[in-house]
Amino acid sequence: MTRMMAIVEREMRKFFRSPTLMMVSMMLPLVQLVILGNAFGGKIVGAKVGVVDYDHGSQALKVHEAFNAVAANIRTFTTTEYPNEQKAREDVRTGKLDAAVIIPRQYSRRVLAGDSPQIGLVVDNTDLTTSGGIEAEMQSLVDALNAPAIQPKVVQQIALEIVELYPYVEYMKYLLAGSISLAMYVAVMIGGGMLYIDDKARGVHEGYLVTPITKFELVLGLNLAGTIKAVMSGISLTVIGSLLAGLGSIFHPETDLLLLLLIVSTSIAFNGMMFLMMVRVEDPLVPRAMFGVLNTLLFFPSGAISPVKGFPPWLRAIAVVDPFTYAVHGFKAILLKDGGLDAIWMDLLFLFGFGIATLLIATPLFKRSL
Repeated sequence: MTRMMAIVEREMRKFFRSPTLMMVSMMLPLVQLVILGNAFGGKIVGAKVGVVDYDHGSQALKVHEAFNAVAANIRTFTTTEYPNEQKAREDVRTGKLDAAVIIPRQYSRRVLAGDSPQIGLVVDNTDLTTSGGIEAEMQSLVDALNAPAIQPKVVQQIALEIVELYPYVEYMKYLLAGSISLAMYVAVMIGGGMLYIDDKARGVHEGYLVTPITKFELVLGLNLAGTIKAVMSGISLTVIGSLLAGLGSIFHPETDLLLLLLIVSTSIAFNGMMFLMMVRVEDPLVPRAMFGVLNTLLFFPSGAISPVKGFPPWLRAIAVVDPFTYAVHGFKAILLKDGGLDAIWMDLLFLFGFGIATLLIATPLFKRSL
């Protein structure tokens, strides 16, 4: 234990003597959390919609009033009057408008006569997010126009009552679980994988082997040091990210204990995975070249950005064996849902098992490489 802890002390001293390295390992996840958390997942605001009114009747006036209410309250879109449909369509095509609403002739007469009145909506469907937001708001507006002025005493149609278990979850809160996981991965990649290969290329490991330390103690020391670095990064991102996202769950002791278990298990899994991939690598440029590929291959299929249920089958297969998937699921269950141990015990089991299994596989490979 003394010899192993000497390795840990050496690795940690080297890590702390490079504050730039520590900052870099945390900068990417923090920047991603702040930028992506505010850039994606929000409601559409300020879209431009052109209105072509060929009717100018009383019912068309109600449509204009509804548009003004949208612009003044939820501000999904603002409207601009257009003289004809051709000009509005062309502006949608060239990007000057996000959509165009066409109120046809005889619209008011058809509404009053109950003769299948229609409103046209032309959208730029190359941008599915904006067009989807406008379509959803227009559908809500049409439903409101269709609602009878006097509600019947007896309900004649089926109604859906939606009960949301949690308050509105902003995208920054949704992204936080992935950012914490990514912070630990970056800490393992930079503070573990790259430093490990650099030391190996300089002959530091061979120097260890002329001392009384055994190869098994060396492996454990290197992995324990890498795990400690990842745990520190995970704790820092959990606290900073939770404060930025406005989550108060980190102030509950039980939640903090579960988060610590999850951070430790994730750190072990990531460190074991990285050690297994780097154990036979000799070229210091390899981990640097692999960083972007591994980040894409492991982070994006995990459900950190988009739900796993929306993936094609081959991408779901990657998610099943990806430790990121279980880390992200666990952090979401604790930070967003307050799920407790029942919600994450499978994640903990997989992460601990994955980390131990990869370490056991990498240890004999490490022995044969020196």
